Amino acid sequence: MGEKSVVVNLFGLNFNLTNCLGGTLVAVCAFILLYWLGHKASLKPSKKQNFIEYFIDFTNNIVKDNVEDKDAQKHLSLYAFTLFMFIFFMNQLGLFFEFSINDHILVKSPTANPMITMTMALMTLLLSYNYGVAKYGLKGYLGSYARPVSFMLPINLIEEFTNFLTLSLRLYGNIYAGEVLLTLIGDRFAKSAGWITTVASIPLTLVWQGFSVFIGSIQAYVFVTLSMVYIGKKVTKE
Repeated sequence: MGEKSVVVNLFGLNFNLTNCLGGTLVAVCAFILLYWLGHKASLKPSKKQNFIEYFIDFTNNIVKDNVEDKDAQKHLSLYAFTLFMFIFFMNQLGLFFEFSINDHILVKSPTANPMITMTMALMTLLLSYNYGVAKYGLKGYLGSYARPVSFMLPINLIEEFTNFLTLSLRLYGNIYAGEVLLTLIGDRFAKSAGWITTVASIPLTLVWQGFSVFIGSIQAYVFVTLSMVYIGKKVTKE
């Protein structure tokens, strides 16, 4: 808690190296795991193949439950699966591997940074706009903001902004709070009264890590579900 991200300037642009390293590490870990589970797919699935197919069916069901348009369902299945796996790994990274030098942190959960969660929320909302325009045309889509009555226009516009904030900040708040509490247990409580609190902090840390894994999984599910809800609303006339 209190560590600074590592920011480097390249060609006049500032790059957050902490976010870049965390995101790259997550992408590599997710790719290795998924490749190991599914690279020898067959008609008679192995236990590894069954495992990855379960998660594919899981995310496909999220899409089907929240998006009625059949054409959109086909295109969103891979997006929902990728989004779920990526967020799940990002949520867990800082719980098991966090690396810092002095006051600068190099690796932590990327989703503990609001810029990352806002970027993913914006990506989902832009995708929902794309599906809405593709479904009804630009004029028909823009007209949906004034339905069912014209005075709903400002309310519907405000809803778009609140959707963006709630989708991003809910994920950020839960993951950031989990990492802060782990830091307080490890750095403050463990060192507060010598070996007694050091020993006491070990089971407390393990319990909170287990709970944080559960919370991180739930938040990945919630983010994907709400993303599909927002996209589903754009391709369905109420």
